[in-house]
This record gives sequence, C-alpha cells and structure tokens, in this order.
Amino acid sequence: MNIDQSQKVLVADDDAINREVLGELLKPDYTVLLARNGVQTLERAARHLPDLILLDVMMPDMDGYEVLRRLRGEPQTAHIAIIFISGLDRPEDEANGLKMGASDYIVKPFNQTVVMARVALHLQVVRQRRMLERLANIDGLTELANRRRFDEVYDQEWQRARQSGQPLSLALLDIDAFKQFNDRYGHPAGDRALRAVARAAGAAMQRPGELAARYGGEELLLLMPDTDAQSGHAVAEALRAAIAGLAIAHEASNVAPVLTVSVGGATFDPAGTEQQFELFETADAQLYRAKQAGRNQVWWRVGA
Repeated sequence: MNIDQSQKVLVADDDAINREVLGELLKPDYTVLLARNGVQTLERAARHLPDLILLDVMMPDMDGYEVLRRLRGEPQTAHIAIIFISGLDRPEDEANGLKMGASDYIVKPFNQTVVMARVALHLQVVRQRRMLERLANIDGLTELANRRRFDEVYDQEWQRARQSGQPLSLALLDIDAFKQFNDRYGHPAGDRALRAVARAAGAAMQRPGELAARYGGEELLLLMPDTDAQSGHAVAEALRAAIAGLAIAHEASNVAPVLTVSVGGATFDPAGTEQQFELFETADAQLYRAKQAGRNQVWWRVGA
C-alpha cells in the first residue's frame, strides 16, 4: 500500500511485544521509530521530529502524561500529534488524556484495523495542516516565499548573524520596464515572464538558509546567510546574466531587446552597528542606483 513512507511514526511502549506488533503493522506504510521508555521517547522525538507518536500511558520511569507534558513544553516538539495507547479504559482516563492535548486515545488490547485507521486519519490531518502552512507562506503566482515568510526568515537570520559574527547578504531584484512589457505583450505574458524570473531566482538560492521571495509586483528578494559582499555580488551578477540569457523578447524596453533585471544588494557587517531595517534600506538604495545608472546591472554595498 505504501501510503507515505516519508511520514514518521514513533512507537513508545515499555512492552517489547507491543512495540514489535505495532512496528510491524506500520512499517509497510510509514517510517517507524521505536522507544521503550519515556526518556528514549523524548530523545527520539527531539532528534527525528516524527509526525505522530503512539504513546503508552503506563511506563515505569516516566508515564505518558509526563512525556506529553514535556513534549508540549518544547517548541520543536509541541505540535507533534500524540495518540495514547493504554490499558486504562475508564472514560475519565480517556478524557484526561485528551484534555492534556493528545489527539486520540486507544484502549488496550487494541484492534489492529482500528489502530491503522486512526493512524492514517491523524497523519492525513498532519499532511493537510502542513500543506496549509506551506500555502500560507508561498506567493501564489511565483511559488516563491511570500513577504510574510521572508520577514520571518530574515528576522531569524539577522539574529543568527549577530550572534555568530558571520555576514548576511540581502538583494532586491526588479524587472526592468515591466509595465511596458505588460502593455506590449499583455498581463498573461507578464505573469509567465515573472514566473520565469522567479524560477531563475529560486534556482540561484541553493545553499542552506538561502531564500528567494516575492516582495511585491515585479520585485523579488534574495537572502543569503553566511555570504560576504563579494560572494553576494557574484551570485546576483550570475542571476542577472542568467535572466538576460532566457532571451525573453522585450521590444518595448529601452534597456535591451530582451527582458532584464536590476539588482541592489547590501551585506551586513557584524562589526558594524547597523539595524535590521537599515540593511534592507541600503539594498533598496543600491537598487535605485542600479536603475539610475541605466538598469540591467548589479550595485552592492557593505554596511548601512
């Protein structure tokens, strides 16, 4: 059947037979992890970030309730779906587990068909939630990150750069004479051109932490952690050349016979005193200078 081998299920039970039965039951459809006590459960949940945990309530060193409490207390594990599996069959036991934040409660001895159905149901909810989260962070036209997602990542990377002392580069990219392109070829053609530019920008951001995002209209943002000015400028220049190399006809442009872009960039100097907003303003100012100088070029600056 192989529903989704990429989804991970952690089975946490101090009974070896239960672990083996549940593990064999789930292995054909999911990646299965096993834990025999509460400490192992917390460690493996933090390391592997499973999509779902089947959690025994009665374990000797740390019961399932305490494991759940600790999981919910850590940001990285707080949203993992939990199904309690327990020999405690009183309604108040089930109600207590659900009140603590469990997604479901299965009573032992469990029925394998019921377990599979409930696991499949909760993992479907996980997939749908993640899809909605992804859509909330994606620009619908270009499929790049949207401004909301960029702001989140930019804030994280700025804080990381300040702590690590590593440079952080930011670039603003603007399609030259895009209004004239739309006027000449129509908005559907403009959308196709914007998507082509976005694909090129996304392809240029391949290193860990790098991000291409749509700022608005025909402007894109490029965020490059651990990247000095020379490297950032080189990436932006290669992207500018790649977009011109797409050879998208633009007969209405006063810059070139093909679609081109202008780029302004700035690099945060960890030894400096600039603020987060100033790096953005510097990149925007460099973009303005690139346009004033004739467009289809990259301008860059270190510091505010």
